[in-house]
Amino acid sequence: MNTTIILGLLIPFIGTTLGSACVFFMSKKMSTLVQKILLGFASGVMIAASVWSLLIPAIDMSESLGKFAFLPAAIGFLLGIGFLLVLDHTVPHMHLDNEIEGKKSQLQKTTMLVLAVTLHNIPEGMAVGVVFAGVLMGNSDVSLMGALALAIGIAIQNFPEGAIISMPLKSEGISKGKAFLYGTASGIVEPIGAVITILLSQFVVPILPYLLAFAAGAMIYVVVEELIPEASKGAHSNIATIGFAIGFVVMMVLDVALG
Repeated sequence: MNTTIILGLLIPFIGTTLGSACVFFMSKKMSTLVQKILLGFASGVMIAASVWSLLIPAIDMSESLGKFAFLPAAIGFLLGIGFLLVLDHTVPHMHLDNEIEGKKSQLQKTTMLVLAVTLHNIPEGMAVGVVFAGVLMGNSDVSLMGALALAIGIAIQNFPEGAIISMPLKSEGISKGKAFLYGTASGIVEPIGAVITILLSQFVVPILPYLLAFAAGAMIYVVVEELIPEASKGAHSNIATIGFAIGFVVMMVLDVALG
């Protein structure tokens, strides 16, 4: 892999790290209003990325199937939803409102909070990995600039995610240094997942459209099951909607302008 692709794989992780570093500069707990707009923004980015960077290329790659060009995208999408559904019900994790999901566990509260964000990051790492795999294989439906646009878009939405994980940890009494490390660790799964996806894709070229759609399905699951419900709870849910619109447009612009 050349330097550009390695950097592209690391960009989302860098976004998480920078966001986690907010714990050193913000003295108070992040306000609910700010959390809502950031969660909405992340949702918008992920939805737009799923459509423009993953599902549309997956359908384009399958044009040889004629009227059934949608089939690989549809199958991959549903498998991605199912994959995250299984993880959501088996891995113990806790959301920002202290709601615990997954199998019963004796894990600490902070560990389960980190696991929740880690689950969000798995499909994002897969998404970045599969588009760069397409670049490495010379697929004409996936460009290097388009792959970088996806990586940058995910990094932008990872920045608030990093802050959303590190700030609550600090408010729980954990030191700033440990809160930063926990927040950063939640994002390490992205470059790891991306590299694994690339390695697998090189051996299964024919299923690249399925992999693209699989990543899209996993990302959509996170948005619908986790991000939007958390952003919509309580008052001022319209703030999250505004954040969603901004995030969606930013990712759309990035993908069209760079892709």
